[in-house]
Amino acid sequence: QVQLVESGGGLVQPGGSLRLSCAASGFTFSSVHMSWYRQAPGKERELVATITRAGASTNYADSVKGRFTISRDNAKNSLYLQMNSLKPEDTAVYYCKTVWGLKGYWGQGTQVTVSS
Repeated sequence: QVQLVESGGGLVQPGGSLRLSCAASGFTFSSVHMSWYRQAPGKERELVATITRAGASTNYADSVKGRFTISRDNAKNSLYLQMNSLKPEDTAVYYCKTVWGLKGYWGQGTQVTVSS
């Protein structure tokens, strides 16, 4: 079955960095686009970044452009999100997502808290 498992979240001070990982299994990772989303308390889940199958193309929300970098390693069935210059407003639960067989799949999420 399709599984997505995020890791790497935590508490970081403003201006700091974190690298999130998403380990994928149960499907052909290299054949699907992948995305990172986040959901802050009391807010709707929002798209953060996407990456195409081979990693040749990426897109970012305006709020993270220039600070976050999405990448993938198809040999390791893994998705990453490098987050730099973190701000308090980046505090949220971060999820990886894919679509396989016309169905969307989400991980359980990893909490990122940016606070001094």
